[in-house]
Amino acid sequence: MSRPLVSIISVNYKQARVTCEMLASLQRVTYPNVEVIIVDNASPEQEVAPIEAQFPDVQVIRSAENLGFAGGNNLGIAAAKGKYLLFLNNDTEVEPGFLEPMVELFETNPKAGIASPKLIFYGTDNLIQYAGCGGINPWTGRSVTYGLMEKDHGQHNASAPTALAHGAAMMVPMRLIKEVGLMPELYFLYYEELDWCEMIKRGGYECHYVGDSTVYHKESVSVGQGSVMRTYYMYRNRLLFIRRNSTGMRFWSGLLFFLFVAVPKQVAVHALRLEQKYLSALWRGLKWHLQPHNVHQNHYLR
Repeated sequence: MSRPLVSIISVNYKQARVTCEMLASLQRVTYPNVEVIIVDNASPEQEVAPIEAQFPDVQVIRSAENLGFAGGNNLGIAAAKGKYLLFLNNDTEVEPGFLEPMVELFETNPKAGIASPKLIFYGTDNLIQYAGCGGINPWTGRSVTYGLMEKDHGQHNASAPTALAHGAAMMVPMRLIKEVGLMPELYFLYYEELDWCEMIKRGGYECHYVGDSTVYHKESVSVGQGSVMRTYYMYRNRLLFIRRNSTGMRFWSGLLFFLFVAVPKQVAVHALRLEQKYLSALWRGLKWHLQPHNVHQNHYLR
């Protein structure tokens, strides 16, 4: 029986070496029917040349501007031909057999809308980053991740429905994207995959964790854990997620905790460390919400 085509989409931004390492791992996959699409988010030409030279079978789409994580992936969606689309961070490497269990889930469960594999921190002694998720805490606005920092002994090998997928590796059927909409581009960076999960669940579909599929993640290679850009988008988008996905008491509890607990705590930390650039980034992220933005805007495939 022929296997359905899987389009693997990954976004590159000034990380050609890391992207090539990811592509090299994809060459070892055992699933027989894939296409690979790299969307380059306006990197200098010399940054893209190694990808095209080393992997001539990979489709490289060059964006004239940096569209962010969601915008770059959406550009890849428009070019994809697969029945299923796998969104894979360029700072990952995969197990050869990681695709088969994920495709099997969607082929046998018509309610499955989005799914992520087990994620292991790359270069560690098999420390887990993601083995499913308990959802966003309504008080803190943060996600609760299962298995985090546990050594993998197979204790999370069972697949199951879960609250949220993980943006480092997630599969979605093309038919569902046409129905519920594209990844929300308003975020640019961070929280967009969590919002997309909520859009998919509101469409009547399930989010799944696939425990017998494994991907290794080199966390925050592209941006950096302590970058000013990360500070800006994490605080801007945490509040944006609350505004887009919460109502009633859940909205007010999340908003009040964020503004009167989380933000003052982080301001105090940066102030004590004399980190003015991080304080400025945090305040710029909050000030964005004082401007007239249509925060409920979504995009759809033409």
